[in-house]
Amino acid sequence: MAIKVANNQSLTAITALPSAVSGGAMTLLSTQTASGSSTITFDSNIDDTYDEYVFKFYDLNPATDEKDFMFNGRDGGSSYDATKTTTHFKAYHDEADTETSFSYDTGRDLAQSTAFQILIQDIGNGADESAAGELHLFDPSNTTFVKHFYSRMSGVYFQNYSFNLYTAGYFNVTAAIDGIQFKFDSGDFDGTIKMYGVT
Repeated sequence: MAIKVANNQSLTAITALPSAVSGGAMTLLSTQTASGSSTITFDSNIDDTYDEYVFKFYDLNPATDEKDFMFNGRDGGSSYDATKTTTHFKAYHDEADTETSFSYDTGRDLAQSTAFQILIQDIGNGADESAAGELHLFDPSNTTFVKHFYSRMSGVYFQNYSFNLYTAGYFNVTAAIDGIQFKFDSGDFDGTIKMYGVT
């Protein structure tokens, strides 16, 4: 099916998708802002209302230099320690244009672990340094299958590198995932996280 364009051959006149194209609307469920906070926790609105939840991260800035941003899930109890298996790889390039890399990171993946999963590492705490990105969580209320997730993050490494990190995995539990917590590996941080439900 072709998408029709305006007479001037631009897409500016299109105000809605054709009925044959599905959307995937996002509904904002919660916004939390850290200001010298140690954690941000989403412990409500993660249920069977949506099959996908998206967390978007804006200007995450640790109070202490060279810190890792991470997350974990809660599977019905009170602790954020759901068992997970993950994969993690990264690309980076320094401002001086002297070093680049693209590699799998064996030190930051997990195998049947209850530990927090690192989403991006070694973020600087300078006034112009921060991280941003998103995490997608699929069908967290399912009690038959594992609960999949993936993340893509961009940030400023503490030694002035551009970092791009990819993480994916699954919560290997039969219980529903009903809460998600974010933090740096130590210390407080500033930043905003928004949670969306996707239809």
